[in-house]
Amino acid sequence: MINLSPPRFFQRFFPNIIWNFPDETDGVFLTFDDGPTQNVTPWVLEQLKKYNAKATFFCLAKNVEMNPDIYNQILADGHSVGNHSYSHIRGWNTDTSQYIQDIIYANSFIKSNLYRPPYGRISPRQFFLLRHRYKIIMWDVLSMDYSKRISPRKVAKYVLDNVHPGAIVVFHDSVKAQRNLKYALPRVLEGIAEKGLKFKAIKIE
Repeated sequence: MINLSPPRFFQRFFPNIIWNFPDETDGVFLTFDDGPTQNVTPWVLEQLKKYNAKATFFCLAKNVEMNPDIYNQILADGHSVGNHSYSHIRGWNTDTSQYIQDIIYANSFIKSNLYRPPYGRISPRQFFLLRHRYKIIMWDVLSMDYSKRISPRKVAKYVLDNVHPGAIVVFHDSVKAQRNLKYALPRVLEGIAEKGLKFKAIKIE
């Protein structure tokens, strides 16, 4: 598979964005984008419970609005949540004022100081306007679970081959990703636990 980690030049261009936690010695940070989703998110929560694993859910506010009970269950289970916009807006192709308003509106449903740009795409101007309000979280291990071109086995293998202490791993609790996710997540949880690493939620003051 191709290297799905963010390019180093991109990381240098946005030095205040969080790509991983380099000082972490025993923890891995699983994250889930695009939920909460009926059937998929509750299944994810069940899998996490089996390993006493905490994770971070970057939620779409339109899905929180439709599935408030699932969102509340995420919180009740002790996981962190982050803002992933209201409508999965694409930063590079959207007027900055419209982009910011979409995120601010999402904040009325998702109480968090964490933000992950949909598609990982954010312009320098958008970043500048958001950086004081949010900790902007990217990743360094992208599972590609949403891709129909990648097999469930390859999704699991890629994550396990690349995970390390301090890694931020991206999965998606979405209908689009569920075929790959339902194969890969149990195997990733088992494999990371066998490495002696803990599953931690992202919490930044």
